[in-house]
Amino acid sequence: MLEVDQLNAFYGPAQALFGVSLQVAPGELVVLQGLNGAGKSTLLKSLMGLEVRTEGCIRYRDPAGPQGAGLAPIERWDTHRRAQAGLGYVAEDRRLFTELTVRENLRIAAGRDLQAQEARALDLFPALKAMLGRRAAQMSGGEQQMLAIARTLMTGPRILLLDEPCEGIAPVLVEAIRDALLALRRQGLGLLVAEQNQLLAARADRLVLLVAGKVRGS
Repeated sequence: MLEVDQLNAFYGPAQALFGVSLQVAPGELVVLQGLNGAGKSTLLKSLMGLEVRTEGCIRYRDPAGPQGAGLAPIERWDTHRRAQAGLGYVAEDRRLFTELTVRENLRIAAGRDLQAQEARALDLFPALKAMLGRRAAQMSGGEQQMLAIARTLMTGPRILLLDEPCEGIAPVLVEAIRDALLALRRQGLGLLVAEQNQLLAARADRLVLLVAGKVRGS
């Protein structure tokens, strides 16, 4: 469970989010919608502790934590600690190591059970199996997006935050990404996805609309 309560976010003196509140439960797909500049990317960065200053509460319960443990405030945790606790983040610019191969990109992010994690990621994105020796720079945008998601899965996340995973991608690959995300939901992952593509929004458990940094509907 991830819970956001009255979150404000700032770039220097400029405020970008105003009192944002939402929840993401295990096995739930929540899609963030809004125009460019509405605050979708800022919200995801705020949850990961990246680039912005925040006020308000971010609470998270790690399913692998002590039995009966409640939600813990994580807004003061650094990014590394949030990732270790199970928050996975796929940025809009993908942030791949373009000179490394697909296999190297996957394994550089691997946790302790490398083989099982790799098998899971490749089962979700079977197109990557034929590209394991290809450098990321030689992949299409859609292929790179699949790799970016697969690489984040190598860390073993329990909540997945994705920023525009279907933007500018061929429709057939959008469908492959959608199907993979729905499979992850069935496996019990919580997903918070900033996305305008209606193929994914149509399958969401909830839609959250951001307008000028404020939640207008959910």
